[in-house]
Amino acid sequence: MKILKEYVETETEAMLYGTLFHEAAEEYIKDQVPLPLKFNYALKALDRLQAKQGKKLCEYKLGLTKELEPCGFFHKDVWFRGIADLIILDEDVAWVVDYKTGKSARYADKGQLELMALATFKHFPKVNEIRAGLLFVVSKDLIRDTYTKDQEEELWDKWFTNYAKMEAAADNNVWNPRPSGLCARHCAVVECVHYGRN
Repeated sequence: MKILKEYVETETEAMLYGTLFHEAAEEYIKDQVPLPLKFNYALKALDRLQAKQGKKLCEYKLGLTKELEPCGFFHKDVWFRGIADLIILDEDVAWVVDYKTGKSARYADKGQLELMALATFKHFPKVNEIRAGLLFVVSKDLIRDTYTKDQEEELWDKWFTNYAKMEAAADNNVWNPRPSGLCARHCAVVECVHYGRN
């Protein structure tokens, strides 16, 4: 879907719901626009974030070159792109929060937090510690992690190793199927051996 573009992921009700929640959360924290009633269950969690000291950046676009230099999201040399749902900057500490509207935190993937933290370190070099969280607003779960500047090299090495595997797959045009938590009923590649109904 992402590289060969052989499959199209159609927008589901759950995906639309997530998009609407993200928009509402951004407007609530950034401009104090009241939350729609259907999202009031998340009010306390958003109020706790709103009450935190620091500059709040909503839906913040982070771009990096291959040399890991910060750049614009659509810069000609952009190599990495990420959008942080919420960054709160307070001196040398930052909070990076990603909202999740899934019903369960069971398949939470902290890899996304790592990448957002790494990109945040590059864009805001004064930050030495990042407290990150996947905020599952429906199930009221918060999956946390903390990253420090001295972890950067080790974490980037891990992600570059993963990227090298993707480069090798692209160079050789070999795309081995891998199972994930989405296989059961959320994947467009229905002929895959891991597809839930196969």
